[in-house]
Amino acid sequence: MTVKVGDVVRVLEELAPQAEPGDGGGLELGDPEWETRRVLVALEVDRQVLAEAGEGDLVVTHHPLLGRFPAVLREDEPTARVVAALVRARAALFVVHPDFADAQGGPADLLAQTLGLQEVRPFGPAVRRRYLKLVVFVPVGHEEAVREALAEAGAGWIGRYSHCTFQTAGTGTFLPREGAQPYAGRVGRLEKVEELRLETIVPEERCAAAVEAMCRAHPYEEVAYDLYPLANPCPAVTGPGRLGNLPRPLALEDFAAEAAVRLAVSEVRVVGDRRRPVTRVAVVPGAGAARWREARAAGADVLVTGDLDHRTAVAADLAGLAMVDVGHAPSEAAFVPAIAARLRARWPSLEVRQMATAKPLTGVERERR
Repeated sequence: MTVKVGDVVRVLEELAPQAEPGDGGGLELGDPEWETRRVLVALEVDRQVLAEAGEGDLVVTHHPLLGRFPAVLREDEPTARVVAALVRARAALFVVHPDFADAQGGPADLLAQTLGLQEVRPFGPAVRRRYLKLVVFVPVGHEEAVREALAEAGAGWIGRYSHCTFQTAGTGTFLPREGAQPYAGRVGRLEKVEELRLETIVPEERCAAAVEAMCRAHPYEEVAYDLYPLANPCPAVTGPGRLGNLPRPLALEDFAAEAAVRLAVSEVRVVGDRRRPVTRVAVVPGAGAARWREARAAGADVLVTGDLDHRTAVAADLAGLAMVDVGHAPSEAAFVPAIAARLRARWPSLEVRQMATAKPLTGVERERR
C-alpha cells in the first residue's frame, strides 16, 4: 500500500509537536504530498540506510541530518554527499522532534524498560513551559485551512491531542482604505463579513512559527489576531533522564553484565567498585554522561548512558557515583522498534523496515585494512 508522507508525519508528530525551523526535527527532506510505499526507521542516516533508501522511501530517524549540514552543497563533504544522494533517490527524511527525548514513552523510558527498572520517574531540574492563547478571526469557509496550519506549526497541542481549538461565529467589520487589496468588499466601503473567532493555545517558543503559518493560510491581506499570556499551571518538562529501581540489589559488575545482555552488546565500560551493590539506577540515553551530578542528587547508585569521557568518569567516581557506558547507539536502540511498531499499528499493510545501526570498524579490522 501507499500513504502520503504528510500522513506519516502527522502520526509521528503525536509523539512530540513539529520542530520550529532549525531546531533539529520535522520533515527535513521531501514533500508531504509524496506517496511512499516503504518506511525505513533508523537512529540516523548512516551508510546502511543510504545504501537501502530508494525512490519513494521515507526515512524516519532519531538524530537529525541537516543540523550538521554545511552552508554549501559540495559532494566532497560527507554530509552534503548524503543529502545529495537522498535527493537524487527522491527519498524523504523525517526526524522525530527532539522533545520526544523528554516525552513519556521516549528513549529514556524505553531504556529503563529494557533494563527492567521499576517505579520509574523523571529526574533532573523541571522547567515549566509557558503557553499563550492565540485568537484569530477567519472568514467562514477558511477555518479548516487555518486550523491545520496552526496544528502543523505546533499550536493546539494538549497532551496527546492535536488540533485543539474552539470557534464561535460573529460579524467582522472593516473599511478598506486607498491602496488596500481586500479579500472581500471594495475600497472606501464599510464591509460586514461572517467570521469565526478561532482560538487555541501555543507554547511560547513556537509562537512566531505558529503566527507565520497562520498568516500564510489566512485569506486576508491583514490578519486580525490576538495573543494573551496564560497563567494556567502547565506540565513540567524534564530532561531526558529516568530513575528507577532494580527488582533486587546487584553487584555493580553483575548489573553491568546483565545490562550488556539486555542491550545485546558485547561489552560495556564500568566506573566504580565492581563489588558495590546497586539498587537505584539512573538512565540517560545517548551522550548523557554530563548529567551525572543530577543523577547523584536524585539518589542514583549508578548512571547508565553512552559517550563517557575520562574526566567525567574520574569526577563521578570521586563523588561516589558508579557509571555504566553501554554505548551511544545501544542506549537509544529501542527507538527503532518502538517507532516501527507505531507505524505498523496505524498501517498494517505498509512496509516498515527496522534498520540496524552501522557499527564502526574495530581496531583489528582497521589494522587489516
